[in-house]
Amino acid sequence: MKLFDVYSLYDIEPVRGQGSHVYTADGTEYLDLYGGHAVISIGHAHPRYIEAIASQAVRLGFYSNSVGNSLQTRLAERLGEVSGYDDYSLFLCNSGAEANENAIKLASFHTGRRRLLAFSQAFHGRTSGAVAATDNPKIVSPFNATPNVTFVPLGDIEAVRRELATGEYAAAIIEGIQGVSGIHEPSPEFLRQLREATEATGTMLILDEIQSGYGRTGSFFAHQPSGIRPDLITAAKGIANGFPMGAVLISPRFEARKGMLGTTFGGNHLACAAALAVLDVIEEENLIDNAAKVGDYLLGELRAMPGLKDVRGRGLMIGVEIEGDAARLRRRLLFDRHIFTGGAGAHTVRLLPALSLPIDEARRFIDEFKSLIADSGE
Repeated sequence: MKLFDVYSLYDIEPVRGQGSHVYTADGTEYLDLYGGHAVISIGHAHPRYIEAIASQAVRLGFYSNSVGNSLQTRLAERLGEVSGYDDYSLFLCNSGAEANENAIKLASFHTGRRRLLAFSQAFHGRTSGAVAATDNPKIVSPFNATPNVTFVPLGDIEAVRRELATGEYAAAIIEGIQGVSGIHEPSPEFLRQLREATEATGTMLILDEIQSGYGRTGSFFAHQPSGIRPDLITAAKGIANGFPMGAVLISPRFEARKGMLGTTFGGNHLACAAALAVLDVIEEENLIDNAAKVGDYLLGELRAMPGLKDVRGRGLMIGVEIEGDAARLRRRLLFDRHIFTGGAGAHTVRLLPALSLPIDEARRFIDEFKSLIADSGE
């Protein structure tokens, strides 16, 4: 048997990580500004994280959700404290796509409606309902395509109001910052207008913070500077620093009914131990402040750099748009300069490093990037 050919792979295999670096088997060091696609929040192989998982595995690695799990209760309490959503409830699952599936389901149960409003260039996952809400025909199969999802341009509040005025929509779903499309951010004013429009029409508002949440943008969730409070918030990626986990934060307006939601592996003992360690490290090491500080430095340096088409983002969620081929530039960064970055479309380099990225490593990247841009004429 062989692996199904899904991804285009670089001819590099990291076998070890430490902080903001990964290493191949021969010991070659790479600066990781991709974070495994925004997953590594507190850095590779953080000792607090390793100890939490190892000590939990010795006691109990897994049991089903048919019994009590005090780790889940502790995680809900801690996440409420750190995020500022202590009056919300928590549903734990295994991935971001699964979190969005359950948020959409809850909105539909609550309203009795079946339609969903989403935004152009959105990405919400690859499972059935999540991919139907994703604006990318290449990954939406005929089975997943549904007339129950309508896409409107990001930022077009009049289009939002026209659709929601029909009273047919269970929810509107929006990313705190669009990641896959190249780091496109809804304005605070648009988020406030969207919140007003959903409330006026009895429509639930789902904030997809899977990539933009958990401190990445300099606030716990990217939407929080706008002052709104969504009905449902989805999280994953950085929640457990690489251990598979997703979550839905559910406002008090929702009534829990037995059997409405369910999961086999969601909120298992190892995942909860990992997630609790992540919250502890984020608080104790002031990583949200570090993401804001280092992000401001990177954004300032990049925006002052000649030859770039655009620089977008907030905190450590940054998109650098160039005139030329971003994939070629990323390969040169990786193989010539030993720096991992992400991509978004043909022309955008994405930076999604650990929230613990040191300022000196950010300076190293800027020096290498300036040199590479000057050499390549991108």
